[in-house]
Amino acid sequence: MSSTDAQAIAPNAQRLLWAGFMAILAAGVGFAVRGGILDNWGAEYGFTASDLGVISGAGLTGFCFGIIIGGVVADIIGYGWLVVAAFAFHVVSAFVTFGATDGMAKDTAYQFLFWGTFLFAVANGTLEAVANPLIATLFPNNRTHYLNILHASWPAGLILGGAMGWILDDYYEVGWKIQLGLFLIPTVIYGVMFLGQKMPKSEASAQGLSLGTMFKDVGLLGGAVVCFLLAIFLGGIFEPLMGASGAYAGYAIGALLWVGVGMITGFSTGSFLLFVLFVTHALVGAVELGTDGWIQNITGNILTSGQGKMLFVYTSAVMFGLRFCAHFIETKIGLSPVGLLLLCAVMACIGLNLTSMVNSFAFAVLALTVYGFGKTFFWPTMLAVASDRFPRTGAVAISIMGGIGMMSAGLIGSPGLGYFKDCYAGEALQETDAALYAEYQAAEPSKFLFLPEATGIDGKKLGDITKVDKAERSEDEAKVVEASITGDRKTLVTDSYIPAAMAVVFLLLLLYFRNIGGYRSISLAEIAEAGEMGTAES
Repeated sequence: MSSTDAQAIAPNAQRLLWAGFMAILAAGVGFAVRGGILDNWGAEYGFTASDLGVISGAGLTGFCFGIIIGGVVADIIGYGWLVVAAFAFHVVSAFVTFGATDGMAKDTAYQFLFWGTFLFAVANGTLEAVANPLIATLFPNNRTHYLNILHASWPAGLILGGAMGWILDDYYEVGWKIQLGLFLIPTVIYGVMFLGQKMPKSEASAQGLSLGTMFKDVGLLGGAVVCFLLAIFLGGIFEPLMGASGAYAGYAIGALLWVGVGMITGFSTGSFLLFVLFVTHALVGAVELGTDGWIQNITGNILTSGQGKMLFVYTSAVMFGLRFCAHFIETKIGLSPVGLLLLCAVMACIGLNLTSMVNSFAFAVLALTVYGFGKTFFWPTMLAVASDRFPRTGAVAISIMGGIGMMSAGLIGSPGLGYFKDCYAGEALQETDAALYAEYQAAEPSKFLFLPEATGIDGKKLGDITKVDKAERSEDEAKVVEASITGDRKTLVTDSYIPAAMAVVFLLLLLYFRNIGGYRSISLAEIAEAGEMGTAES
Protein backbone atom coordinates (compact mmCIF):
# COMPACT_ATOMS: atom_id res chain seq x y z
CA MET A 1 0.00 0.00 0.00
CA SER A 2 1.05 3.61 -0.53
CA SER A 3 1.67 5.93 2.43
CA THR A 4 -1.86 7.30 2.15
CA ASP A 5 -3.32 3.79 1.93
CA ALA A 6 -1.35 2.79 5.03
CA GLN A 7 -3.40 5.28 7.02
CA ALA A 8 -6.54 3.20 6.43
CA ILE A 9 -7.99 1.70 9.60
CA ALA A 10 -9.02 -1.70 8.15
CA PRO A 11 -7.17 -4.32 6.03
CA ASN A 12 -10.09 -4.59 3.57
CA ALA A 13 -10.28 -0.80 3.07
CA GLN A 14 -9.37 -0.97 -0.61
CA ARG A 15 -11.97 -3.64 -1.39
CA LEU A 16 -14.65 -1.62 0.40
CA LEU A 17 -13.54 1.52 -1.42
CA TRP A 18 -13.95 -0.15 -4.82
CA ALA A 19 -17.19 -1.87 -3.79
CA GLY A 20 -18.58 1.59 -2.96
CA PHE A 21 -17.13 2.84 -6.24
CA MET A 22 -19.03 0.16 -8.19
CA ALA A 23 -22.26 0.90 -6.27
CA ILE A 24 -22.22 4.59 -7.18
CA LEU A 25 -21.16 3.66 -10.73
CA ALA A 26 -24.40 1.67 -11.09
CA ALA A 27 -26.31 4.82 -10.10
CA GLY A 28 -24.37 6.86 -12.66
CA VAL A 29 -25.08 4.40 -15.47
CA GLY A 30 -28.82 4.48 -14.79
CA PHE A 31 -28.84 8.28 -14.47
CA ALA A 32 -26.96 8.79 -17.75
CA VAL A 33 -29.08 6.36 -19.74
CA ARG A 34 -32.27 7.94 -18.39
CA GLY A 35 -31.03 11.40 -19.39
CA GLY A 36 -30.46 10.13 -22.91
CA ILE A 37 -33.90 8.55 -23.30
CA LEU A 38 -35.94 11.52 -22.09
CA ASP A 39 -36.59 12.43 -25.72
CA ASN A 40 -37.79 8.83 -26.35
CA TRP A 41 -40.28 9.12 -23.50
CA GLY A 42 -41.41 12.56 -24.65
CA ALA A 43 -41.99 11.41 -28.22
CA GLU A 44 -43.63 8.10 -27.20
CA TYR A 45 -46.02 9.36 -24.53
CA GLY A 46 -46.34 13.09 -25.33
CA PHE A 47 -44.70 14.41 -22.17
CA THR A 48 -43.76 18.09 -21.93
CA ALA A 49 -40.29 19.18 -20.78
CA SER A 50 -41.84 19.94 -17.40
CA ASP A 51 -43.33 16.41 -17.19
CA LEU A 52 -39.94 14.93 -18.02
CA GLY A 53 -38.30 17.21 -15.49
CA VAL A 54 -40.57 15.88 -12.73
CA ILE A 55 -39.93 12.25 -13.73
CA SER A 56 -36.19 12.89 -13.90
CA GLY A 57 -36.46 14.71 -10.58
CA ALA A 58 -37.92 11.58 -8.98
CA GLY A 59 -34.56 9.99 -9.73
CA LEU A 60 -33.12 12.49 -7.28
CA THR A 61 -35.79 13.08 -4.63
CA GLY A 62 -36.08 9.38 -3.86
CA PHE A 63 -32.37 9.47 -3.11
CA CYS A 64 -33.09 11.75 -0.17
CA PHE A 65 -35.24 9.15 1.57
CA GLY A 66 -32.66 6.42 1.07
CA ILE A 67 -29.67 8.39 2.29
CA ILE A 68 -31.31 10.17 5.24
CA ILE A 69 -33.11 7.11 6.60
CA GLY A 70 -30.04 5.00 5.86
CA GLY A 71 -27.75 7.53 7.51
CA VAL A 72 -29.86 7.61 10.68
CA VAL A 73 -29.99 3.81 11.06
CA ALA A 74 -26.55 2.95 9.62
CA ASP A 75 -24.79 2.94 12.98
CA ILE A 76 -27.69 1.04 14.55
CA ILE A 77 -28.29 -1.86 12.15
CA GLY A 78 -24.91 -1.87 10.38
CA TYR A 79 -23.93 -1.15 6.78
CA GLY A 80 -24.42 -4.73 5.56
CA TRP A 81 -28.21 -4.71 5.84
CA LEU A 82 -28.36 -1.39 4.04
CA VAL A 83 -26.46 -2.88 1.09
CA VAL A 84 -29.00 -5.73 0.94
CA ALA A 85 -31.89 -3.25 0.97
CA ALA A 86 -30.29 -1.14 -1.77
CA PHE A 87 -29.76 -4.18 -3.99
CA ALA A 88 -33.44 -5.13 -3.60
CA PHE A 89 -34.60 -1.58 -4.41
CA HIS A 90 -32.46 -1.52 -7.56
CA VAL A 91 -33.98 -4.74 -8.88
CA VAL A 92 -37.57 -3.77 -8.04
CA SER A 93 -37.11 -0.35 -9.66
CA ALA A 94 -36.28 -2.02 -12.97
CA PHE A 95 -39.49 -4.08 -12.95
CA VAL A 96 -41.66 -1.06 -12.09
CA THR A 97 -40.08 1.18 -14.77
CA PHE A 98 -40.45 -1.52 -17.41
CA GLY A 99 -44.18 -1.60 -16.64
CA ALA A 100 -44.55 1.36 -19.02
CA THR A 101 -45.40 -0.24 -22.36
CA ASP A 102 -45.81 0.92 -25.95
CA GLY A 103 -49.14 2.63 -26.61
CA MET A 104 -49.93 3.04 -22.91
CA ALA A 105 -51.93 6.11 -21.89
CA LYS A 106 -49.81 9.11 -20.93
CA ASP A 107 -51.01 9.31 -17.31
CA THR A 108 -50.51 5.59 -16.69
CA ALA A 109 -47.05 5.56 -18.25
CA TYR A 110 -46.18 8.60 -16.15
CA GLN A 111 -46.94 6.71 -12.93
CA PHE A 112 -44.80 3.70 -13.89
CA LEU A 113 -41.87 5.86 -14.96
CA PHE A 114 -42.13 8.21 -11.96
CA TRP A 115 -42.27 5.51 -9.30
CA GLY A 116 -39.73 3.25 -11.00
CA THR A 117 -37.33 6.17 -11.17
CA PHE A 118 -38.11 7.05 -7.54
CA LEU A 119 -37.29 3.52 -6.32
CA PHE A 120 -34.06 3.58 -8.32
CA ALA A 121 -33.12 6.75 -6.45
CA VAL A 122 -34.01 5.23 -3.06
CA ALA A 123 -31.52 2.44 -3.83
CA ASN A 124 -28.84 4.96 -4.80
CA GLY A 125 -29.41 6.98 -1.64
CA THR A 126 -29.22 3.90 0.57
CA LEU A 127 -25.88 3.00 -1.00
CA GLU A 128 -24.46 6.47 -0.40
CA ALA A 129 -25.63 6.24 3.22
CA VAL A 130 -23.18 3.33 3.35
CA ALA A 131 -20.35 4.52 1.10
CA ASN A 132 -19.81 8.12 2.28
CA PRO A 133 -19.42 7.52 6.04
CA LEU A 134 -17.66 4.22 5.37
CA ILE A 135 -14.88 5.86 3.31
CA ALA A 136 -14.69 8.84 5.68
CA THR A 137 -14.16 6.34 8.51
CA LEU A 138 -11.68 4.11 6.66
CA PHE A 139 -9.43 7.01 5.62
CA PRO A 140 -9.72 9.61 8.43
CA ASN A 141 -6.49 11.46 7.53
CA ASN A 142 -7.21 12.00 3.84
CA ARG A 143 -10.96 12.29 3.44
CA THR A 144 -11.00 14.84 0.60
CA HIS A 145 -8.77 12.60 -1.55
CA TYR A 146 -10.61 9.33 -0.97
CA LEU A 147 -14.11 10.76 -1.11
CA ASN A 148 -13.20 12.29 -4.47
CA ILE A 149 -11.93 8.87 -5.64
CA LEU A 150 -15.15 7.25 -4.41
CA HIS A 151 -17.23 9.82 -6.28
CA ALA A 152 -15.13 9.48 -9.44
CA SER A 153 -17.43 6.48 -9.89
CA TRP A 154 -20.31 8.85 -10.63
CA PRO A 155 -18.75 10.33 -13.80
CA ALA A 156 -17.44 6.86 -14.67
CA GLY A 157 -21.05 5.67 -14.65
CA LEU A 158 -22.07 8.71 -16.68
CA ILE A 159 -19.38 7.87 -19.25
CA LEU A 160 -20.49 4.24 -19.58
CA GLY A 161 -24.20 5.07 -19.58
CA GLY A 162 -23.78 8.00 -21.96
CA ALA A 163 -21.61 6.01 -24.35
CA MET A 164 -24.00 3.07 -24.35
CA GLY A 165 -26.93 5.40 -24.95
CA TRP A 166 -25.08 7.15 -27.78
CA ILE A 167 -24.32 3.85 -29.54
CA LEU A 168 -27.48 1.88 -28.78
CA ASP A 169 -29.99 4.73 -29.16
CA ASP A 170 -28.59 6.84 -31.99
CA TYR A 171 -26.91 4.15 -34.10
CA TYR A 172 -28.74 0.89 -33.45
CA GLU A 173 -32.07 2.29 -32.21
CA VAL A 174 -32.26 -0.25 -29.40
CA GLY A 175 -35.36 0.05 -27.20
CA TRP A 176 -35.09 2.22 -24.10
CA LYS A 177 -35.85 -0.69 -21.75
CA ILE A 178 -32.78 -2.62 -22.86
CA GLN A 179 -30.66 0.51 -22.51
CA LEU A 180 -31.91 1.28 -19.00
CA GLY A 181 -31.60 -2.35 -17.89
CA LEU A 182 -27.83 -2.21 -18.35
CA PHE A 183 -27.43 -0.64 -14.89
CA LEU A 184 -28.24 -4.08 -13.44
CA ILE A 185 -24.79 -5.34 -14.50
CA PRO A 186 -22.78 -3.14 -12.08
CA THR A 187 -25.56 -3.73 -9.54
CA VAL A 188 -24.72 -7.45 -9.46
CA ILE A 189 -20.99 -6.65 -9.28
CA TYR A 190 -21.26 -4.36 -6.24
CA GLY A 191 -23.47 -6.93 -4.52
CA VAL A 192 -20.75 -9.57 -4.93
CA MET A 193 -17.97 -7.18 -3.82
CA PHE A 194 -19.76 -6.24 -0.59
CA LEU A 195 -20.72 -9.86 0.15
CA GLY A 196 -19.18 -11.17 3.37
CA GLN A 197 -17.13 -8.03 4.11
CA LYS A 198 -16.71 -6.69 7.65
CA MET A 199 -17.34 -2.94 7.77
CA PRO A 200 -16.21 -0.64 10.60
CA LYS A 201 -18.48 1.73 12.48
CA SER A 202 -18.07 5.50 12.25
CA GLU A 203 -15.80 7.22 14.81
CA ALA A 204 -18.83 8.66 16.59
CA SER A 205 -20.56 5.28 16.81
CA ALA A 206 -17.36 3.58 17.97
CA GLN A 207 -17.16 6.13 20.78
CA GLY A 208 -20.67 5.16 21.86
CA LEU A 209 -22.30 8.51 21.10
CA SER A 210 -26.10 8.45 21.12
CA LEU A 211 -28.23 9.35 18.12
CA GLY A 212 -29.32 12.53 19.91
CA THR A 213 -25.69 13.60 20.36
CA MET A 214 -24.93 12.88 16.70
CA PHE A 215 -27.89 15.08 15.75
CA LYS A 216 -26.94 18.04 17.99
CA ASP A 217 -24.78 19.79 15.40
CA VAL A 218 -27.63 19.41 12.90
CA GLY A 219 -30.16 20.79 15.37
CA LEU A 220 -33.13 22.96 14.50
CA LEU A 221 -31.23 24.99 11.89
CA GLY A 222 -30.07 22.00 9.85
CA GLY A 223 -33.36 20.20 10.42
CA ALA A 224 -35.25 23.18 8.98
CA VAL A 225 -33.46 22.79 5.63
CA VAL A 226 -34.24 19.12 5.12
CA CYS A 227 -37.77 19.35 6.57
CA PHE A 228 -38.60 22.24 4.26
CA LEU A 229 -37.52 20.25 1.20
CA LEU A 230 -39.43 17.19 2.42
CA ALA A 231 -42.54 19.38 2.90
CA ILE A 232 -42.34 20.54 -0.73
CA PHE A 233 -41.91 16.97 -1.94
CA LEU A 234 -44.81 15.59 0.11
CA GLY A 235 -47.00 18.50 -0.97
CA GLY A 236 -46.35 17.55 -4.59
CA ILE A 237 -47.35 13.95 -3.85
CA PHE A 238 -50.54 14.92 -1.98
CA GLU A 239 -51.70 17.69 -4.35
CA PRO A 240 -53.10 15.35 -7.06
CA LEU A 241 -55.10 13.56 -4.36
CA MET A 242 -56.15 16.47 -2.15
CA GLY A 243 -56.04 19.48 -4.45
CA ALA A 244 -54.62 22.75 -3.14
CA SER A 245 -54.80 21.50 0.44
CA GLY A 246 -52.19 18.86 -0.42
CA ALA A 247 -49.44 21.47 -0.21
CA TYR A 248 -50.56 22.45 3.28
CA ALA A 249 -50.57 18.79 4.31
CA GLY A 250 -46.97 18.53 3.11
CA TYR A 251 -45.94 21.54 5.18
CA ALA A 252 -47.79 20.17 8.21
CA ILE A 253 -45.84 16.91 8.01
CA GLY A 254 -42.62 18.86 7.50
CA ALA A 255 -43.35 20.89 10.63
CA LEU A 256 -43.99 17.71 12.64
CA LEU A 257 -40.71 16.23 11.43
CA TRP A 258 -38.93 19.43 12.44
CA VAL A 259 -40.40 19.16 15.93
CA GLY A 260 -39.18 15.55 15.96
CA VAL A 261 -35.63 16.74 15.19
CA GLY A 262 -35.97 19.18 18.09
CA MET A 263 -37.03 16.43 20.46
CA ILE A 264 -34.17 14.17 19.41
CA THR A 265 -31.60 16.94 19.97
CA GLY A 266 -33.12 18.47 23.09
CA PHE A 267 -34.11 21.44 20.93
CA SER A 268 -30.48 22.27 20.20
CA THR A 269 -30.12 25.21 17.80
CA GLY A 270 -27.39 23.39 15.92
CA SER A 271 -24.29 24.70 14.19
CA PHE A 272 -24.74 27.77 12.00
CA LEU A 273 -21.76 26.65 9.91
CA LEU A 274 -23.36 23.28 9.23
CA PHE A 275 -26.62 25.06 8.38
CA VAL A 276 -24.73 27.14 5.78
CA LEU A 277 -23.15 23.98 4.36
CA PHE A 278 -26.61 22.35 4.11
CA VAL A 279 -28.10 25.32 2.25
CA THR A 280 -25.09 25.52 -0.07
CA HIS A 281 -25.27 21.81 -0.80
CA ALA A 282 -28.87 22.31 -1.86
CA LEU A 283 -27.48 24.69 -4.49
CA VAL A 284 -24.81 22.11 -5.41
CA GLY A 285 -27.48 19.50 -6.06
CA ALA A 286 -29.56 21.87 -8.17
CA VAL A 287 -26.71 23.00 -10.41
CA GLU A 288 -24.71 19.75 -10.67
CA LEU A 289 -27.25 16.94 -10.81
CA GLY A 290 -30.16 19.04 -12.06
CA THR A 291 -28.02 20.22 -14.98
CA ASP A 292 -26.56 16.74 -15.59
CA GLY A 293 -30.09 15.40 -16.00
CA TRP A 294 -30.76 17.86 -18.83
CA ILE A 295 -27.41 18.76 -20.38
CA GLN A 296 -27.25 16.08 -23.08
CA ASN A 297 -30.85 16.85 -24.01
CA ILE A 298 -30.05 20.58 -24.24
CA THR A 299 -26.77 20.31 -26.15
CA GLY A 300 -28.31 17.59 -28.32
CA ASN A 301 -31.12 19.98 -29.22
CA ILE A 302 -28.73 22.85 -29.99
CA LEU A 303 -26.42 20.63 -32.07
CA THR A 304 -27.49 17.03 -32.78
CA SER A 305 -28.67 14.23 -30.49
CA GLY A 306 -25.51 12.20 -31.13
CA GLN A 307 -23.24 15.18 -30.46
CA GLY A 308 -25.13 15.91 -27.24
CA LYS A 309 -24.40 12.40 -26.00
CA MET A 310 -20.75 12.63 -27.13
CA LEU A 311 -20.34 15.90 -25.21
CA PHE A 312 -21.96 14.38 -22.14
CA VAL A 313 -19.49 11.49 -22.23
CA TYR A 314 -16.60 13.93 -22.75
CA THR A 315 -17.62 16.17 -19.82
CA SER A 316 -18.01 13.12 -17.59
CA ALA A 317 -14.52 11.95 -18.62
CA VAL A 318 -13.10 15.33 -17.61
CA MET A 319 -14.85 15.00 -14.27
CA PHE A 320 -13.65 11.41 -13.80
CA GLY A 321 -10.00 12.26 -14.39
CA LEU A 322 -9.98 15.37 -12.23
CA ARG A 323 -11.49 13.65 -9.20
CA PHE A 324 -8.26 11.69 -8.82
CA CYS A 325 -6.38 15.01 -8.56
CA ALA A 326 -7.98 16.42 -5.39
CA HIS A 327 -5.04 15.26 -3.21
CA PHE A 328 -2.54 16.92 -5.59
CA ILE A 329 -4.51 20.18 -5.62
CA GLU A 330 -4.80 20.21 -1.85
CA THR A 331 -1.18 19.27 -1.00
CA LYS A 332 0.93 20.46 -3.93
CA ILE A 333 -0.93 23.59 -5.01
CA GLY A 334 -1.95 24.39 -1.44
CA LEU A 335 -5.59 25.11 -2.16
CA SER A 336 -7.83 24.34 0.83
CA PRO A 337 -11.11 22.46 0.32
CA VAL A 338 -13.03 25.74 0.64
CA GLY A 339 -10.69 27.49 -1.80
CA LEU A 340 -11.20 24.63 -4.26
CA LEU A 341 -14.98 24.99 -3.91
CA LEU A 342 -14.74 28.74 -4.62
CA LEU A 343 -12.71 28.13 -7.79
CA CYS A 344 -15.20 25.48 -8.94
CA ALA A 345 -18.19 27.78 -8.42
CA VAL A 346 -16.60 30.53 -10.54
CA MET A 347 -15.73 28.09 -13.34
CA ALA A 348 -19.17 26.46 -13.29
CA CYS A 349 -20.80 29.89 -13.70
CA ILE A 350 -18.52 30.79 -16.61
CA GLY A 351 -18.93 27.35 -18.19
CA LEU A 352 -22.74 27.46 -18.20
CA ASN A 353 -22.75 30.91 -19.80
CA LEU A 354 -20.28 29.75 -22.45
CA THR A 355 -22.42 26.67 -23.15
CA SER A 356 -25.45 28.90 -23.70
CA MET A 357 -23.57 30.49 -26.64
CA VAL A 358 -22.54 27.21 -28.31
CA ASN A 359 -22.88 27.18 -32.09
CA SER A 360 -20.39 24.47 -33.04
CA PHE A 361 -19.09 21.18 -31.66
CA ALA A 362 -15.58 22.61 -31.11
CA PHE A 363 -16.88 25.56 -29.09
CA ALA A 364 -19.09 23.19 -27.13
CA VAL A 365 -16.02 21.14 -26.16
CA LEU A 366 -14.32 24.29 -24.84
CA ALA A 367 -17.41 25.49 -22.94
CA LEU A 368 -18.13 22.12 -21.37
CA THR A 369 -14.48 21.65 -20.37
CA VAL A 370 -14.78 24.78 -18.24
CA TYR A 371 -18.14 23.66 -16.86
CA GLY A 372 -16.84 20.11 -16.30
CA PHE A 373 -13.95 21.36 -14.17
CA GLY A 374 -16.32 23.59 -12.26
CA LYS A 375 -18.73 20.84 -11.23
CA THR A 376 -16.09 18.18 -10.56
CA PHE A 377 -15.21 18.76 -6.91
CA PHE A 378 -18.48 20.16 -5.52
CA TRP A 379 -20.16 17.07 -4.10
CA PRO A 380 -17.34 15.04 -2.51
CA THR A 381 -15.47 18.09 -1.21
CA MET A 382 -18.61 19.41 0.51
CA LEU A 383 -18.99 16.01 2.21
CA ALA A 384 -15.34 16.09 3.24
CA VAL A 385 -15.72 19.56 4.79
CA ALA A 386 -18.76 18.45 6.82
CA SER A 387 -16.99 15.27 7.94
CA ASP A 388 -13.79 17.17 8.83
CA ARG A 389 -15.53 19.86 10.89
CA PHE A 390 -18.31 17.79 12.52
CA PRO A 391 -16.88 14.35 13.42
CA ARG A 392 -19.37 13.66 16.22
CA THR A 393 -22.26 13.55 13.75
CA GLY A 394 -21.02 10.17 12.48
CA ALA A 395 -22.96 9.13 9.37
CA VAL A 396 -25.80 11.56 10.14
CA ALA A 397 -24.56 14.94 8.86
CA ILE A 398 -23.04 13.80 5.57
CA SER A 399 -26.02 11.55 4.88
CA ILE A 400 -28.44 14.43 5.48
CA MET A 401 -26.23 16.67 3.34
CA GLY A 402 -26.32 14.17 0.47
CA GLY A 403 -30.08 13.88 0.86
CA ILE A 404 -30.50 17.65 0.76
CA GLY A 405 -28.43 17.85 -2.42
CA MET A 406 -30.42 15.16 -4.17
CA MET A 407 -33.78 16.43 -2.93
CA SER A 408 -32.91 19.92 -4.16
CA ALA A 409 -31.83 18.52 -7.53
CA GLY A 410 -35.11 16.65 -7.82
CA LEU A 411 -37.39 19.43 -6.58
CA ILE A 412 -35.57 22.51 -7.85
CA GLY A 413 -32.83 21.65 -10.32
CA SER A 414 -34.42 19.19 -12.72
CA PRO A 415 -38.05 20.43 -12.65
CA GLY A 416 -36.82 24.04 -12.60
CA LEU A 417 -34.78 23.58 -15.75
CA GLY A 418 -37.73 21.81 -17.39
CA TYR A 419 -40.01 24.69 -16.41
CA PHE A 420 -37.66 27.35 -17.77
CA LYS A 421 -37.16 25.38 -20.99
CA ASP A 422 -40.93 25.37 -21.49
CA CYS A 423 -41.26 29.01 -20.46
CA TYR A 424 -38.50 30.40 -22.67
CA ALA A 425 -39.27 28.15 -25.66
CA GLY A 426 -42.98 29.03 -25.54
CA GLU A 427 -42.21 32.74 -25.29
CA ALA A 428 -39.75 32.55 -28.19
CA LEU A 429 -42.23 30.77 -30.48
CA GLN A 430 -45.05 33.10 -29.53
CA GLU A 431 -42.90 36.12 -30.34
CA THR A 432 -41.87 34.59 -33.67
CA ASP A 433 -45.29 33.38 -34.83
CA ALA A 434 -48.34 33.52 -32.57
CA ALA A 435 -50.44 31.32 -34.86
CA LEU A 436 -47.72 28.68 -34.99
CA TYR A 437 -47.44 28.80 -31.20
CA ALA A 438 -51.18 28.16 -30.92
CA GLU A 439 -50.72 25.05 -33.08
CA TYR A 440 -47.69 23.64 -31.26
CA GLN A 441 -48.24 24.70 -27.66
CA ALA A 442 -48.49 22.00 -24.99
CA ALA A 443 -51.95 20.94 -23.89
CA GLU A 444 -51.22 21.70 -20.24
CA PRO A 445 -49.21 24.55 -18.66
CA SER A 446 -46.02 23.89 -16.72
CA LYS A 447 -45.76 24.78 -13.02
CA PHE A 448 -42.79 25.31 -10.76
CA LEU A 449 -42.94 26.35 -7.10
CA PHE A 450 -44.46 29.84 -6.76
CA LEU A 451 -43.66 31.01 -10.31
CA PRO A 452 -46.49 31.74 -12.77
CA GLU A 453 -47.66 28.99 -15.10
CA ALA A 454 -45.88 28.74 -18.45
CA THR A 455 -46.97 26.89 -21.57
CA GLY A 456 -44.21 25.32 -23.61
CA ILE A 457 -44.04 23.32 -26.84
CA ASP A 458 -45.80 19.97 -27.13
CA GLY A 459 -43.15 17.27 -26.61
CA LYS A 460 -44.67 14.78 -29.03
CA LYS A 461 -45.00 17.31 -31.85
CA LEU A 462 -41.47 18.58 -31.27
CA GLY A 463 -40.21 14.99 -31.25
CA ASP A 464 -41.86 14.34 -34.62
CA ILE A 465 -40.09 17.38 -36.10
CA THR A 466 -36.65 16.46 -34.76
CA LYS A 467 -36.93 13.06 -36.45
CA VAL A 468 -37.02 14.87 -39.80
CA ASP A 469 -33.69 15.82 -41.40
CA LYS A 470 -32.93 19.55 -41.06
CA ALA A 471 -32.80 20.03 -44.83
CA GLU A 472 -36.29 18.56 -45.22
CA ARG A 473 -38.06 20.60 -42.54
CA SER A 474 -40.64 23.18 -43.54
CA GLU A 475 -40.22 26.84 -42.61
CA ASP A 476 -42.73 26.48 -39.79
CA GLU A 477 -41.01 23.36 -38.43
CA ALA A 478 -37.67 25.21 -38.47
CA LYS A 479 -39.23 28.03 -36.44
CA VAL A 480 -40.47 25.57 -33.82
CA VAL A 481 -37.03 23.96 -33.46
CA GLU A 482 -35.31 27.35 -33.29
CA ALA A 483 -37.68 28.46 -30.53
CA SER A 484 -36.85 25.30 -28.62
CA ILE A 485 -33.11 26.02 -28.99
CA THR A 486 -33.61 29.60 -27.81
CA GLY A 487 -35.33 28.21 -24.74
CA ASP A 488 -32.36 25.95 -24.06
CA ARG A 489 -29.86 28.81 -24.31
CA LYS A 490 -31.79 31.06 -21.95
CA THR A 491 -32.25 28.18 -19.52
CA LEU A 492 -28.48 27.69 -19.23
CA VAL A 493 -27.99 31.39 -18.47
CA THR A 494 -30.62 31.19 -15.71
CA ASP A 495 -28.91 28.06 -14.39
CA SER A 496 -25.60 29.94 -14.09
CA TYR A 497 -27.03 32.17 -11.35
CA ILE A 498 -26.81 29.23 -8.93
CA PRO A 499 -23.00 28.78 -8.98
CA ALA A 500 -22.68 32.57 -8.91
CA ALA A 501 -24.52 32.57 -5.57
CA MET A 502 -22.40 29.65 -4.38
CA ALA A 503 -19.21 31.57 -5.18
CA VAL A 504 -20.31 34.33 -2.80
CA VAL A 505 -20.96 31.81 -0.02
CA PHE A 506 -17.60 30.05 -0.51
CA LEU A 507 -15.76 33.38 -0.50
CA LEU A 508 -17.36 34.25 2.84
CA LEU A 509 -16.47 30.80 4.21
CA LEU A 510 -12.87 31.24 3.03
CA LEU A 511 -12.65 34.55 4.89
CA TYR A 512 -14.23 32.94 7.98
CA PHE A 513 -11.66 30.14 8.14
CA ARG A 514 -8.78 32.56 7.61
CA ASN A 515 -10.12 34.61 10.50
CA ILE A 516 -10.03 31.59 12.86
CA GLY A 517 -6.54 30.47 11.86
CA GLY A 518 -7.18 28.46 8.70
CA TYR A 519 -9.11 25.39 7.61
CA ARG A 520 -8.29 22.08 9.31
CA SER A 521 -9.91 18.81 10.30
CA ILE A 522 -11.27 18.42 13.85
CA SER A 523 -11.16 15.13 15.78
CA LEU A 524 -13.52 13.80 18.42
CA ALA A 525 -10.62 13.84 20.87
CA GLU A 526 -10.30 17.62 20.46
CA ILE A 527 -14.00 18.10 21.08
CA ALA A 528 -13.82 15.89 24.17
CA GLU A 529 -10.82 17.81 25.51
CA ALA A 530 -12.71 21.06 25.05
CA GLY A 531 -15.61 19.58 27.03
CA GLU A 532 -18.04 20.14 24.15
CA MET A 533 -19.02 16.55 23.39
CA GLY A 534 -22.59 17.24 24.34
CA THR A 535 -22.98 20.74 22.90
CA ALA A 536 -23.26 22.01 19.38
CA GLU A 537 -20.23 23.66 17.76
CA SER A 538 -21.01 27.09 16.33
